[in-house]
Amino acid sequence: MAITAGMVKELREMTGAGMMDCKKALTETNGDMDAAIEFLRKNGQAKAEKKAGRIAAEGIVKTVVKDDKVAAIVEVNSETDFVAKNADFQAFVEAVANQAADSDAADMDAFMAETWAADTTKTVKDALVEKVAVIGENLNIRRFEKVVTDGCVVSYIHGGGRIGVLVEADTDVVNEDIKTCLKNVAMQVAAMYPKYVSREEVSEEYMNHEKEILLAQAKKENEESNKPKPDNIIEKMIIGRLNKELKEVCLLDQTYVQDSDLTVAKYVEKVAKENNANVTVKRFVRFETGEGLEKKQEDFAAEVAAQMGN
Repeated sequence: MAITAGMVKELREMTGAGMMDCKKALTETNGDMDAAIEFLRKNGQAKAEKKAGRIAAEGIVKTVVKDDKVAAIVEVNSETDFVAKNADFQAFVEAVANQAADSDAADMDAFMAETWAADTTKTVKDALVEKVAVIGENLNIRRFEKVVTDGCVVSYIHGGGRIGVLVEADTDVVNEDIKTCLKNVAMQVAAMYPKYVSREEVSEEYMNHEKEILLAQAKKENEESNKPKPDNIIEKMIIGRLNKELKEVCLLDQTYVQDSDLTVAKYVEKVAKENNANVTVKRFVRFETGEGLEKKQEDFAAEVAAQMGN
């Protein structure tokens, strides 16, 4: 497979690895982007895939919270950023979020087939098709998630809708201090992109995969070292590095961004104690606009030339 400059650029943006390293990785893996990322990680040239490397599609994320007990988060995509900022489009996305909060749909197909709350003569799909006709640009209700709790759920929107977060907690006290605490945790989720709430959620499959990556890195370092380390030392190195990684991917283990002396777990514990409450962060949902989607690369000059018949 021919390796293009665009592929090298994309891999470099995703991993932070050098240009020649990216080209070599793509060549070795016949242009397979995921395999190339693994190749770079095993060779110690990339820590991990950058979170936003493949984010490109336009649109916004919106959240709705009702009485601290019910919440929904939705992502609706548009073709251009111009439309994403359009008031009519944003009002439509808000209506979609309210629809999701009241919905019992288990998946997107069921959601799209529901009666549209704003006009019961239509389905959600009909409302979307109608909005496409009005706005004149392809739109897509990409995903939604609903949270219902006996405790408390809060939301946070970052960057005007670029990132949205819901955080659910079991708590026997719901007041402004507790809600502010959970909102701060939601901000942490938006900024630091954890994969799990706690280590208890981490799958054995994930642990084994990361151990494989770390072992490959350690062996390579050992081969290049003037003083190779014995296997038992390498094993301790892997355990240490895995623990460090878990502190990055597990929300409660992360350093709290607003107070580096605390972990997120210790921050929640502190606020709970101050309010005589029992608070347990149960789960979070994080949507980032266009996450995992590829954006069509536009050549504006070529487009204009084509329209002029040149």
